[in-house]
Amino acid sequence: MSGRSGKRVVAAVASALLALSLAGCSHGSTGASGDQGYVAGKGVITTLAVADRKQPGTVSGTTLRGRKVSLADYRGKVVVVNVWGSWCPPCRAEAPMLAEAARAMRHRGVVFLGIDSRNPEEAGPRAFVRHYRIPYDSIYDPDGRTLLAFHGTLPPNSIPSTVVIDRQGRVAASVIGTVTRTTLEDLVGVAAKGAGA
Repeated sequence: MSGRSGKRVVAAVASALLALSLAGCSHGSTGASGDQGYVAGKGVITTLAVADRKQPGTVSGTTLRGRKVSLADYRGKVVVVNVWGSWCPPCRAEAPMLAEAARAMRHRGVVFLGIDSRNPEEAGPRAFVRHYRIPYDSIYDPDGRTLLAFHGTLPPNSIPSTVVIDRQGRVAASVIGTVTRTTLEDLVGVAAKGAGA
């Protein structure tokens, strides 16, 4: 085998191993696209039994509206945390549903909080919020550091993704990739009842 052929084989094996490790981290195929920087396709859903739930790290920051906010502010409520970026096509696709769901679930005491990740300037995400009439706050997180609080729940490049927090402030469920309204309703129900699946 020539040196050049050997390098190709090593590169192919390395690529295959990377793909397998990404699939292993997400417990299924997400259609992850490292080149595009977002997770395409159906979401990979994980729910946690009450005994397995843990609190994430500190989730706090300044919102796109200039307000200081922390996940801890919403203790006692079910919180839907959606990670998005205005540059992300799947995020744009799910935004109208999330805006509508946030309005519909408000009367049930469900709070939505966004994390705008990896937008270098605020103009794009602010336009996104206006365009899709997003009724909830989003933490502006240009370097993606806020996602580190969900270590073990979300890979650091999982955009879009959604995490559902139970009333005790623990991660009850997550979706890596886009989420549907039906799935979101189901996961909020799991978190609200305090039961895992």
